[in-house]
Amino acid sequence: MHIERVRDAASDAVADYARLTDVALRSAHEPEQGLYIAESAKVIRRAIGAGHRPRSVLMEEKWLAGLEPVLAPFDIPVHLADPDQLEVITGYRVHRGALAAFERPVLADPAELLAGARRVVVLEDIVDHTNVGAIFRSVAALGADAVLVSPRCADPLYRRSVRVSMGTVFQVPWTRLPEWPEAAELLHAHGFTIAALALADDAVSLPDLAADAPERLALVFGAEGDGLSRTALESADRVVTIPMRHGVDSLNVAAAAAVVLYAVALPEVGLPAEVPS
Repeated sequence: MHIERVRDAASDAVADYARLTDVALRSAHEPEQGLYIAESAKVIRRAIGAGHRPRSVLMEEKWLAGLEPVLAPFDIPVHLADPDQLEVITGYRVHRGALAAFERPVLADPAELLAGARRVVVLEDIVDHTNVGAIFRSVAALGADAVLVSPRCADPLYRRSVRVSMGTVFQVPWTRLPEWPEAAELLHAHGFTIAALALADDAVSLPDLAADAPERLALVFGAEGDGLSRTALESADRVVTIPMRHGVDSLNVAAAAAVVLYAVALPEVGLPAEVPS
């Protein structure tokens, strides 16, 4: 690595980090440029640990000593800036003090991930990057084998998704599925039962699903507000509902994913059914 101090916040040298708060701009720019942005020293270390290659780093000098051991093997620029410069460049106050631009890995063929998986999570058109990141963290913590996202689902490697996931997007295998019904055909071809989380009169209760879960199970979660599309529901083998109380009919999609993953893991790994008082 080689150290470069930022003299001009508008320099092309730090263009990868410009206007990070502009979601529309970054959604178009990052995949096109083959990059994603990791924020915080912990997330940067996890990305490198997962085999991802940085192409530059932008940070406050105080973070350099902690990151130098993992950055030293790479022939990349490490741009040092003060907090005010970071805010001018990125468009927000960078509280965690370190950002890195990484080269995007090539996405796996969905069939490759499904071949060795028993439990997968499918995200259909979830647009909130925070929810996507939170779901990845639950998947990592509660033991699903992979995440498969629809063509219009928010990017798991968008900066906010990566940050909320605490870097677990790097350890959870994921890729994009084709549109329904092709996605359902692919899942069925690999022996998966498709369970769609939604409200329906004929829905199976989550405890009933968990008590007798299929050997290979794909759990499908839908977009905030509208929920799953009609095509997704028609492609499912069963619809599953989380029992609710006090007139509440649903949970935030990230919370729902955590509840469902915990429930289906109970019989397999001996997780406690109740938190000790």
